Amino acid sequence: MKDKTHRIKLLNEFADDVLEGRKLFEIRENDRGYQKGDHVIFEVISKSGAVCPQHRLNDREYEITYVLSGWGIKNGYVVFGIKEIKK
Repeated sequence: MKDKTHRIKLLNEFADDVLEGRKLFEIRENDRGYQKGDHVIFEVISKSGAVCPQHRLNDREYEITYVLSGWGIKNGYVVFGIKEIKK
């Protein structure tokens, strides 16, 4: 099966931490079937839902390195590790 690329929204308050490598994980509802090896591209938004088009994280691509479900994670949710794909 081919790895998927997921385009997901990320609140501005978390975007700098992802960009600077301090936040290496995401907690998400598993409505997309996230799998190790899939790719994630972020779209940074404000709390009101407006896109922050100038944020440097926009359109950077990350690989999902690990997926955790169960083990105290709410049913239907996952925690996944991310690593930036350098181009």
